[in-house]
Amino acid sequence: METLIKITKREEEEILIFTFEGELDETNADNTFKDIYEQIGSFENKKIIFNMSGLKYLNSKSIGYIADVFSNIEDNEWEMHISNCDEWVKDVLELVWITTIIPTVDTEEEAIAELK
Repeated sequence: METLIKITKREEEEILIFTFEGELDETNADNTFKDIYEQIGSFENKKIIFNMSGLKYLNSKSIGYIADVFSNIEDNEWEMHISNCDEWVKDVLELVWITTIIPTVDTEEEAIAELK
């Protein structure tokens, strides 16, 4: 049975914002990120925010996908930020050093301001 995850995408000031609600685990990570890659399309000329405000859990596979999205963005000389992590998610991202690679801020507004 697949764990529930909801991803909404919107665009604000030419920045793609993906908001995560639920849990990312082995049952849904592959399909979730397949959809995200399709929604991003070409990684050229992209600024992306992953708003984790509703994310309650993520596994190592999900972290790998997040790092891969960032790598594709960085290879095309564009930017990505993570925002709105709850304490548990932020602790996990810090533990695996993602926050030293991908700029991570407290609020979506901060991320938007930094990406302008």
